[in-house]
Amino acid sequence: MTRTGSPEPRSTGSLEWVNTVVATGSVFTALMFYAGAMYNSAYYSYFRLRSLSLGLSFTDIALKSLQLITMPVLMSMALAVILPEIPRLLVSSGVPARAIRHLRQAGGLLARRHPLIVLAGVCLMALWPYVQPYGWTAPLVVACGLLLGHTATAPAWRRGLAATVAGLMLVWAVGMAAGQQGRRAAESAEEQLVRRTAVVVLSTDRLSISGSPGPLVEDLGKGRHYRYRYSRLRLLVERDQRYYLLPLGWRHRTDPTYVIADDDSVRVELFPGTQSSH
Repeated sequence: MTRTGSPEPRSTGSLEWVNTVVATGSVFTALMFYAGAMYNSAYYSYFRLRSLSLGLSFTDIALKSLQLITMPVLMSMALAVILPEIPRLLVSSGVPARAIRHLRQAGGLLARRHPLIVLAGVCLMALWPYVQPYGWTAPLVVACGLLLGHTATAPAWRRGLAATVAGLMLVWAVGMAAGQQGRRAAESAEEQLVRRTAVVVLSTDRLSISGSPGPLVEDLGKGRHYRYRYSRLRLLVERDQRYYLLPLGWRHRTDPTYVIADDDSVRVELFPGTQSSH
């Protein structure tokens, strides 16, 4: 005799958890790549290079986003994670119920006033030229206001629209912060150029690299295979057998970036940079 009945319920908790982790990881990886791309674009454009032309790998670009992970960012991320659990933590810590109730009321009031926060972010955008280099705070404030107003009682279309706009604002803020960080790193590299890896280029023929400031050029004589020696250069980056070099005293506004292809006509020698300008 065959026993009939409803099939046993299948546990989907583990599968949902895996899907959540994979989706979150994918979004986080994409955000890392975007931030790294914006960082590299700002950094290399300072030296009049296109980051895409350097042939950087996905990993190279994504890892650059780690430059954004500073102590304030880590503190903000940790606060965002534990924020929903604060009432429970306060209860377990023995905080009086009255204080917790006031805290919940304050949070509810802030959530109800979220349009004012969004308006403040919009005002910051209107004042764009005057809030630089902290313009990234404008979309961040708008995103925070939209997320505060993201309640379960709102219509589904409204929650979806608010979440989409908040996500776009956060991506915009991350991109601007990454670009600002890349620009600052480039300016720091210019100021401390003498500390970077020193480069000496030996060439069979005279190279068309000159300028003021420019490299120190020496003619070693007709009997030498590598007759010309170029020094007082610093390495910016090396990619695909190309060396991107800057002369000592390089200035962003006026001076060129040299590109030397590593072939049989040249020999490139690398030395430690000067650790002191004195």
